[in-house]
Amino acid sequence: MHPRRRQCLLALCALLAGMCAPVAGVFAQAAATTSFELSGPALLAALGAGGYILYFRHTATDFGQNDEHMTGYEACDTQRNLTDAGRADARAIGATLRELRIPIGAVLASPYCRTMETAQLMFGRALATPAVRGGTAQPDSPARYAALRDLFATKVPPGSNLVIASHGNPFRAVVGGDYLAEGEAAVIEPLGAAGFRVVARVRKDGWKEMALR
Repeated sequence: MHPRRRQCLLALCALLAGMCAPVAGVFAQAAATTSFELSGPALLAALGAGGYILYFRHTATDFGQNDEHMTGYEACDTQRNLTDAGRADARAIGATLRELRIPIGAVLASPYCRTMETAQLMFGRALATPAVRGGTAQPDSPARYAALRDLFATKVPPGSNLVIASHGNPFRAVVGGDYLAEGEAAVIEPLGAAGFRVVARVRKDGWKEMALR
């Protein structure tokens, strides 16, 4: 593994309360499995105990905008941004997660305005993290999302859950299957050297449905 990527991932581990001592095998090819085995009360109990990753695709955006002439991450006027409905969705999801008492630790976000705003509206904070968006390798290169794949496998300390706010493409490139809808979350269980598995997907209204049970 490239030393710079390993250093970046070790720094992220330190951010996660300094408790997730990495195993060498985590930084090899991390295998993904998709079982969607948790839902309802079982999912809430698992998240209440912590140790999972909540990967959110940003909420609803204005597809009349695009990033074609983007001049920098901070230049929101040259990017595709959240709609007012997307902002309302992000606030509602965050409020429901607090109502459900799901413990949230670090909140990492792609540096784009729509992903940073999604995370900030949900949780009141976000750390801009280019690794969760993807590297600079060619789109069809396996190396492009290697850091994200390794992060999915890196164990999260019990008692909290790591949040990632990012995009549809990185998740599909690493996991496969259908794209996440805007505002949808995947719940990932990191397995260390064994890789990771996706144990649930929750649509934007799914959290509220769980709260009403």
